Amino acid sequence: MDAPSLIAVAGPVEPELLAAWVGHYRELGVTRFHLAFHFTDQVPVARVEALARTCRTLGVAPTVTNRGPWHEHTNGLLRDMLREQAGDGWHLLADVDEFQAYPGSLAEVLAAVERSGTGTVGGLMLDRVSPDGRLCGWDPAMGLDASYPLGGFLTHEVVRGDPRKIVLAHSTVAVTSGNHRAPGHRPTTRPPVVVHHFKWRDVLAYVEQRAARFADGSWKSASPALRDEGRRLLEHLHAHGGRIGVDEAGLRFRPVSLKTTPDWWAEEASPLVEKWRPPHAGPRKSGSMTSSPSPSGTSNRS
Repeated sequence: MDAPSLIAVAGPVEPELLAAWVGHYRELGVTRFHLAFHFTDQVPVARVEALARTCRTLGVAPTVTNRGPWHEHTNGLLRDMLREQAGDGWHLLADVDEFQAYPGSLAEVLAAVERSGTGTVGGLMLDRVSPDGRLCGWDPAMGLDASYPLGGFLTHEVVRGDPRKIVLAHSTVAVTSGNHRAPGHRPTTRPPVVVHHFKWRDVLAYVEQRAARFADGSWKSASPALRDEGRRLLEHLHAHGGRIGVDEAGLRFRPVSLKTTPDWWAEEASPLVEKWRPPHAGPRKSGSMTSSPSPSGTSNRS
C-alpha cells in the first residue's frame, strides 16, 4: 500500500520546527508533502524568506504561499485545495506543530482501517509544554522532547476546545475545520493515535493578536468558539504568572516522549474521545476542569 500524502497548512513557524516536522514524518515513511503557507500582513518578510530557504533545503516545495487576514475558514479552504491536488488515496492531516505517533507502521494502520471501512483514523492531542510551563522557544540542539518534556490535556482541560483529531482520511471523506471531525465517518481507532502537540512555545503574541483582530472585525470567525478559547488561555496564564500551571493537580502533566506511548494513554485518552462535548456558552472560572455537560469535556492553528 502506498504511503499517504501529507496535507498541511502552516503559518510563520520557526524554520527549525518545520525541519523537525518534515524529518519526523519522513521517518514514518511519508514521501509526498502537500504544503501551503498562510502569512498575515504582520509577519516579517525575513521570516517568510527563511521558511522558503528551509523548504528548498528540505526538498519540500509549498504548493501555495498566501498573505492576508487569517479568517476561521482560511486553513480549511487551503487544506481542501491541497487534498484535491493530492488526488485519490489516503491523506495524512497534520498541522506543523503536530507530531503523530502510531502504534505500528503506517502501512499496518492503513490496512486495519481499510478492513474496518470507516475511512478515517482518529487521534487525540497530547499537549507538550516546558518543564516550568513557560511559553518559551526551544533549542534545536536539545530537540523537542527535551525542550517540552511534559505532556497533558491542556487543550481539553483549560482551553476547552476539541482535542480530537482526524489524523488519516481517505480522499473520499470530507473533514471539518481544524481536522477535528469527519461527519458520517466516526473513527474506531482505540486508543486514539497520540498527537504530540507542540503549540505551546511562544504562542502568546499570536493569541493576543487573534483576540484583537476578531474584536475589531478584521479577521472573521463563524462562531465565538475561537475567541472563547483564546480568552480561557489568557485567563489561565494570568492566574499562573504568565505560565501554564504544570503543577495544578487537575491538569495531570507528566513526563512523556515521542518515542513511547505513555502507559496511561489507553485508559485516559479513549474515554476522553468518547465523552468530549463542546462547553456550555457563557463565562466560566479560569482553570475550571468542568468542560462539558456530560461526564468529561480545540480549534487550533500553528
